[in-house]
Amino acid sequence: MSALNTESAVRQRYSSAAETREPELCCPVDYDRRYLEVIPQEVIDRDYGCGDPSKYVRQGETVLDLGSGGGKICFIAAQVVGQSGAVIGVDMNDDMLALARKSQHVVAERIGYDNVRFCKGKIQDLQIDRDRVDEYLVQNPVNSEAALQRFEAFVADMRSQQPMIPDNSVDVVVSNCVLNLVDAAEKEKLFAEIFRVLRPGGRAVISDIVSDEPVPVHMQQDGRLWSGCISGSLQEKAFIDAFTHAGFQAAQMPAYQNEPWQIVEGIEFRSVTVIAYKYPDTLCYEHNEAVMYRGPYASVKDDDGHEFTRGVRAAVCRKTFEKMQSEPYTQDFVGLSPATEILPQDAAHYDCTGGRVERSPKVTKAGGKSVQLPIGDCCGEGGCC
Repeated sequence: MSALNTESAVRQRYSSAAETREPELCCPVDYDRRYLEVIPQEVIDRDYGCGDPSKYVRQGETVLDLGSGGGKICFIAAQVVGQSGAVIGVDMNDDMLALARKSQHVVAERIGYDNVRFCKGKIQDLQIDRDRVDEYLVQNPVNSEAALQRFEAFVADMRSQQPMIPDNSVDVVVSNCVLNLVDAAEKEKLFAEIFRVLRPGGRAVISDIVSDEPVPVHMQQDGRLWSGCISGSLQEKAFIDAFTHAGFQAAQMPAYQNEPWQIVEGIEFRSVTVIAYKYPDTLCYEHNEAVMYRGPYASVKDDDGHEFTRGVRAAVCRKTFEKMQSEPYTQDFVGLSPATEILPQDAAHYDCTGGRVERSPKVTKAGGKSVQLPIGDCCGEGGCC
């Protein structure tokens, strides 16, 4: 199915769904009701999600919602991040954007601040602000080759100098049942865009529909199934692999719908949520640091190829040491600093050992200090207890 056909099918379906609720487009989701009280009912009625990525958002963060629709997830996130945070919604459907922008003022008045903005754009091309494109075309109709060249220059300049969503500019990218609507030929670009806009240390939290088997071509050519969040779905492993192929690490699936949402031609379609992390891409330096995997498995391997054995002090570079002290690894690893600190200007480049070289305990003994125990009864007159 061509990009033009899938895009047209989705636009028509969701323009209609902005006017009249279409229950087929959503899975039942339990949202925190305290966040729904300030949201207009017409937004809630026209929410077509399959999960709740907003529950993984934190105070003060900048959040980008891909395929924001009527704005429900944006309005929930706005309350979670608070006045010190910010929320950006991106959608390509004019009717959904109109509903979201109309409701934005109502929500802002009810919560006492306005930290949300809605942008018109394709979620697989977050550099181009389609509102600006519309304004340009109204003022500068393309009716000649020269006019076309000027328009192309305008778009190229926006892409390089004034992108709608700049590189490394948001803390969290969320999306709720939208990625499956993007044409198969543009899905790789979509995941690359998510990676591009996230700050190092940021994360993607995506709720979407996946299939237990690959979707056959004839189903992908059905516009009704595509716009209904069915035939554009990735197989569940292919979905989580798409994150790692884009450069993400530590991808995990905290939510997995046990019972299928729909079954079509024997293929099960269900909602999942994936969280994936973007870590800083820095060089490896030796700081005499180590990490120890706590368990419960005998060993584990990360996306960089390091293999950590339970209970072993693995020698690692500063980059890996810091990664293993951040989410989601921090609960599974003990960080062991050296007794003698190596300053950054004194650190040598480190050749990765893949976690298979042990760091001697002598290197990481606490502060390099020895404690002299008293001679005799160590417990004293009062006893050890």
